[in-house]
Amino acid sequence: MPRKKVEWKIKNELLRLGERTLLCGVIPVTPEQGGPGSYEDPDRAFVRATELVDAGADFIEVGAECLRPGWQKVEEAEELRRLVPVLKRLKGRLPVPVCVETYKAAVAEKALEHGATIIRDPSGLTLEQDLAKVVMQHDAGFILQHMRGTPQTWSKLGAWKDPASLVTAELTAALNRAGRMGVERNRLVIDPGFGMGKRKESNTELLVALDEFHKLRLPVMVSPSGQQFDAEIPVEPCEATTIAAATMAVLRGAHIVRVLDVASVRPAVLVADQALRG
Repeated sequence: MPRKKVEWKIKNELLRLGERTLLCGVIPVTPEQGGPGSYEDPDRAFVRATELVDAGADFIEVGAECLRPGWQKVEEAEELRRLVPVLKRLKGRLPVPVCVETYKAAVAEKALEHGATIIRDPSGLTLEQDLAKVVMQHDAGFILQHMRGTPQTWSKLGAWKDPASLVTAELTAALNRAGRMGVERNRLVIDPGFGMGKRKESNTELLVALDEFHKLRLPVMVSPSGQQFDAEIPVEPCEATTIAAATMAVLRGAHIVRVLDVASVRPAVLVADQALRG
């Protein structure tokens, strides 16, 4: 099945996607994540960013607030305290664009002033719609991820019938909100949001039906790291499941794969890309 050719505009650069899969390498700067997975220290974040680029990342994402079950909102000042030193350390020192994950307009404004050129909203403009206005004013790239409900309600959400149709409808509403704020359509990317209020069965259904999102005629990103997918026996999230989901996503038409470990995922993505060309 040939992958749809689409365009993505970031600042004044127009990327033509579809010939190969882009890889986004994620750098979390969230202390609540703890352990070796957090990169609050700017020097450590820079080293990690360099590693991700060397491993094949086409752009880097930095995020200072993690939306997950039990989430407690991080205030704007605290998010900026975590984020800005890292962005200052990265600014002008990487050969690839920098993306910032946030749903807050004020945080996005500061991030774009400090060198970011892409904003990824994990809430799909359900938490703060003025974010789209900031993106428009800075001519940034804009990634809208689907989120079902809020993290406080995720544990109470039941099974979903036909999640692909529902996610498509809600992403369409998010795209319309962005459009009303003046965001050009060719600046937008969509992400179905594995795990964002969805059980493993819905994650798998979305993965299988990923080609349905092509009807929106936009680049499709997937974020499989740490997510659960359905299998014949219970399978816990691990690097092997991330690789399997990433491979399947590429074969179903994903244009961008967003992961924590680019080095481990890239070989599988390269093989899947070649299979599509064949």
